[in-house]
Amino acid sequence: MNNISNTKKLTPKQQALVDTLVAKGCTVTQAAKEAGYADGDSGRVTASKALKQPHVQQYMMQCVTEQLGMNATIAASKVMKLATGAKSEYVQLEASKDILDRAGFKPIDRSQVQVAGDIKVSIDLS
Repeated sequence: MNNISNTKKLTPKQQALVDTLVAKGCTVTQAAKEAGYADGDSGRVTASKALKQPHVQQYMMQCVTEQLGMNATIAASKVMKLATGAKSEYVQLEASKDILDRAGFKPIDRSQVQVAGDIKVSIDLS
């Protein structure tokens, strides 16, 4: 991933752990093994503790955001293809609604509240 300013706080193992998780989408156990943590449960536990540290979480969120940003064009293209070319009219409708929603044309959420009954308040000041 990118050389983010927070990486200075990360150990090489922590950075490799996060990079592996984000790039491959594997389990913590698999990523821990690839990043050089001990094998078995102790490696998974150590890696899990590392992932809970705020600076590691921040680096992971930055990497995930970057990864999603790079792949957003693929997702947008797929939704456009579904809206125009899906065999199912329902799929076309849902894809079209999603496009309109993301373009800022979401329908207004409306809710109606009815209260039935009489309310009586008596205040005795004597």
